[in-house]
Amino acid sequence: MRASVATVAYLGLEARAVEVQCQLVAGLPNFIIVGLADKAVTESRERVRNALAAIGLALPPKRITVNLSPADLPKEGSHYDLPIALALLGAMGLIDAEALAHYVVVGELGLDGRVAASPGVLLAALHASGRDMGLICPAAQGGEAAWAGNIEVIAAPDILGLLNHLKGKGVLALPQPGGVEEAVSGPDLRQVKGQEAAKRALEVAAAGAHNMLLVGPPGAGKSLMASCLPGILPPLTPSEALEVSMVASVAGTLQGGRMTRQRPFRAPHHNASMAALTGGGLRVKPGEISLAHRGVLFLDELPEFARTVLDSLRQPLETGEVTVARANAHLTFPARVQLIGAMNPCRCGHLADAARACSRAPKCGADYQRKLSGPLLDRIDLHIEVQPVMAEDLMLPAASEGSAEVAVRVAKARAIQTRRYEGTSVRTNAEADGAVLEDVATPDEAGRQLLAQAAAMMKMSARGYSRVLRVARTIADLAGEKTIGRPHIAEALSYRQVEPV
Repeated sequence: MRASVATVAYLGLEARAVEVQCQLVAGLPNFIIVGLADKAVTESRERVRNALAAIGLALPPKRITVNLSPADLPKEGSHYDLPIALALLGAMGLIDAEALAHYVVVGELGLDGRVAASPGVLLAALHASGRDMGLICPAAQGGEAAWAGNIEVIAAPDILGLLNHLKGKGVLALPQPGGVEEAVSGPDLRQVKGQEAAKRALEVAAAGAHNMLLVGPPGAGKSLMASCLPGILPPLTPSEALEVSMVASVAGTLQGGRMTRQRPFRAPHHNASMAALTGGGLRVKPGEISLAHRGVLFLDELPEFARTVLDSLRQPLETGEVTVARANAHLTFPARVQLIGAMNPCRCGHLADAARACSRAPKCGADYQRKLSGPLLDRIDLHIEVQPVMAEDLMLPAASEGSAEVAVRVAKARAIQTRRYEGTSVRTNAEADGAVLEDVATPDEAGRQLLAQAAAMMKMSARGYSRVLRVARTIADLAGEKTIGRPHIAEALSYRQVEPV
């Protein structure tokens, strides 16, 4: 007696087809699972055994073999419980194996027969939709699976309810797509006292999705300005929201099938490991840089991160994706983020203040800033020196212009970029490169001369030269100018890295 059920294996944001084959033969009673299964999958035997016992079914006294095909593809996770149980029931003749042939099945089983949530259901639903199949998944994730579109979704609360549905003895309700989360309001730029130059740089960074580094003494408002950034960014487009939700689905953080239009904002602590930041672990999961995909990755106290951890960001910041290499698989996660870093000028934080700086100044500042590698700094478009806030600044009334007014200008600049890059994979000026950048960011003669002079004097790398052009293109977009002029180049150059104090 033999039966098979379709399921998936997750490799990054890709769902690979897996066939769960179950066979019952005469012999000493045994239950084995083969097919390069990890610990969580081999433990499915006990979960399946007890879940069936909970609904009054016992395993037959035969040799039960479950093969996960293809056998050379690594299988990880608890979502194989339900497909293994259904394949076993099909082999026992308790359900129609032919009826299961039209579904992809995922779900974890509890010992009492409940079907528990498991990561990656949205990916499985998109995979099933591409194969013109339906999906059987946990009831808690029915709303998540329904986002896949025109697909039949059976959201099962427990294995008994699923069996009754498959046999026509009961009908499970058709799940509806989860709702859209309301945007969470954060700090407003009106709360930032003074810092007009830094707020202008923040607007430029938001308009073009540029990386930015804020350098200044403690209490100058660096973290506050970074936390204001989500409030001036445009909402996610539907396609971007789907990308973000796919990452959240694999990470298991998509709650109640609810999507969000607000861009992610991730702020890991500086003791984060390389695996936590870029992805990895025993069971490979997306890291903070992928969880911030299409949003903001804020690294406060930047030099306090381990240097190897920071340098692991260099490739993802350039390519927009991160690859986690393992001996048996290479997993790729998206990582198109806007990096915002914040740091003090030195360990004590008061390097520029002669009255408060330590006795080792300026060497202490040079040593502290040297913790950041040159190639990483070269990937940051805007380097901003944040000035200390004076007492008289704090007594000023709130600024007349807040996040709402800045967000309008940012949205207009982003709309210009959307029209400009229509039909390409580029979405913002920060992503433009090569021939695309040459087509859209050629300055006028005066701007070209200024850029050439500055590149020679600053010994600018080819990457740095391109990044100045991208920032200048964004500044021109904010001004509504089609051509990049000398003022736009001059402002972009003012944001380039300066020598350590």
